[in-house]
Amino acid sequence: MGNYKPKSRLTAKEYIDGVLRGDRVLLSRAITIVESNLDSDKLIAKEIVQAILPKSGNSFRIGITGVPGVGKSTFIEVFGLHLIKQGYKVAILSIDPSSQRSKGSILGDKTRMEQLANSDEAYIRPSASGDTLGGVANKTGETMLLCEAAGYDIILIETVGVGQSETAVHGMTDFFLLLMLAGAGDELQGIKKGIMEMADMVVINKADGDNVRKSEIARSQYQNALHIFPQSESGWSPVVRTASAIKNIGIDKVWEEITNYKKLVLENGYFNKNRNLQQVQWMYNNVNEELKRLFYGSKDIANQLSILEKDIISAKISPVKAAQKIIDAFKTLFQTR
Repeated sequence: MGNYKPKSRLTAKEYIDGVLRGDRVLLSRAITIVESNLDSDKLIAKEIVQAILPKSGNSFRIGITGVPGVGKSTFIEVFGLHLIKQGYKVAILSIDPSSQRSKGSILGDKTRMEQLANSDEAYIRPSASGDTLGGVANKTGETMLLCEAAGYDIILIETVGVGQSETAVHGMTDFFLLLMLAGAGDELQGIKKGIMEMADMVVINKADGDNVRKSEIARSQYQNALHIFPQSESGWSPVVRTASAIKNIGIDKVWEEITNYKKLVLENGYFNKNRNLQQVQWMYNNVNEELKRLFYGSKDIANQLSILEKDIISAKISPVKAAQKIIDAFKTLFQTR
């Protein structure tokens, strides 16, 4: 142990060359730099991302979400292995807002996807735990670009949390897949309408054995529910399929539908339009994150906030007035820079 030396930082060019030749070790190290909050790493990260940009964007990006207990890890593993058999290289990334509290609960999933993790054609990366969901999403977006530049042509972005994380994943993918279970007649309970509206496809998982009939009923209920939503701008009508990841039933049909979607949106121009909108949104996400960092990273602001908190509690000032006061202080601070 005494001879242990920390890994020395490489030059940006060494990381870039490593990523472009598909070196998994250097890809992982480059992602670690992209995820870092150190100012010195941020400079190298910008250089890496800028250099690999022309080589990125050539993959198909699929967002996958689902209620807890839906069998997401098994589905992603079986689906990933199916894609590899079709000749694709697959990267699996995750956005896990809960990891901000537990600092990396998703790592358990990597051990569950053992077969996929051992494949040379797959790359699995848990999310960085960031201070905000936006921060995690931005870094996942940059990780996605690095994976694309390293030659992965299908990116699966898994969302572990529920709620806002789905919106973040939807905002960076080409196709959104929602995994569900057949319940006891209350299929539409427990899933937010907004998430249903985002879905390009609903897959009822665990449709095997005694569950087959229930899954078929759930499938027709979901299909009917999806017709209520307004037609998507993509021109695609969301589909519902049943599958059993554990028995490897229906996985080929899931991929077939995704291929149909891809063909449609490439032909009607929606694919590029959506990607362009996402790029613009990404700029705004970065601006928002940087503004938050500037604001909360200022010692002056932090000191004033703690005073204002006490003043609010003791009813010396209203929350609205306190907010205005701190924004004015920030403006003044910013102008004097």
